[in-house]
Amino acid sequence: MKTLTGTIHGNTIELNGNPGLPEGEMVEVSVRVVSRPAARGDGLLRCAGVLSADWSPEDDAILGEIEQARPLSSHRELPE
Repeated sequence: MKTLTGTIHGNTIELNGNPGLPEGEMVEVSVRVVSRPAARGDGLLRCAGVLSADWSPEDDAILGEIEQARPLSSHRELPE
């Protein structure tokens, strides 16, 4: 048995190495998540999935501006 890592794309798993098997060979697959250090944008990939494919640095900048424009307090003072 050979252990390989890969990336899931829908119901397809792209392997990071050659399994050494002929094309069309039937296999049994067990899947477990490999922990990795979190990187900027990982949350986007988990939340937006395929929509994140077109994400650009400009989109990051826009969201950064929105975040900075938000008030620090999440509540408003009521006038007396």
